[in-house]
Amino acid sequence: MALTPQRLDRFARHIVLPEIGGAGQVALADKKVALIGLGGIGSPVLQYLAAAGIGRFALIDDDVVDASNLQRQTIFTERDVGHGKAVSARRWLANFDEALEVEISDARITPDNAGRLIGGADLVVDGTDNFATRLAVSDACVACGVPLLSAAVGRFQGQVGAFAGHLEGQPCYRCFVGDAFDAEDCDTCAEDGMLGAMAGWTGTFAAMQAVRILLDGVSTFGDPQWGKLHVLDGMKPGMRTMTLPKDPECKGCRT
Repeated sequence: MALTPQRLDRFARHIVLPEIGGAGQVALADKKVALIGLGGIGSPVLQYLAAAGIGRFALIDDDVVDASNLQRQTIFTERDVGHGKAVSARRWLANFDEALEVEISDARITPDNAGRLIGGADLVVDGTDNFATRLAVSDACVACGVPLLSAAVGRFQGQVGAFAGHLEGQPCYRCFVGDAFDAEDCDTCAEDGMLGAMAGWTGTFAAMQAVRILLDGVSTFGDPQWGKLHVLDGMKPGMRTMTLPKDPECKGCRT
């Protein structure tokens, strides 16, 4: 896939990086990312992956924009309040780069439709806020053979982890959290609060990790870091990384 002179100019700062280069930029233009959840995490992920030149997006969110979202969900404005997040995100993307291909869905992710909604993606980025959805997405990723980048944030802490449970010896997201959270029983930012910039830090870090995954085998920046969970602490500030084991009894990825 060749880049036009206009695209070469747009991504020149990437191309001059030896760790990405022209081959890396061409590879990014040929990738499809399914972004599930277009809130505090999904907003900066979409912004920086679009800016990175990812060629195709599937945007999935069943929620509508609320005024309280504007504190951290940076792709939305007051004009979007009351409108669907997926539609509003597509509008933002069209204004940012009309060359990008995008499909949207305002359906709620369930075990029954997750596989269809992520089909054909090279990577799924999950920034949703409940375990039922996250586990449905994880199981679908394993079944479809699609890698998953999971990101979560609350108060002053963020987490970003890369999962490839479809690969031998690699954990899936269910290996990490287990089966105890199949119901929608996690805390919400409405109850606990959230520093808006913390969502931004988590989302932009997730976007960088997504580029690493998508460039695996293409450039020296490519490093999927499967099974690595990065914990971001906004109070210190600082970050630590842990390696997650594969659960041999996991119902999501055991063979």
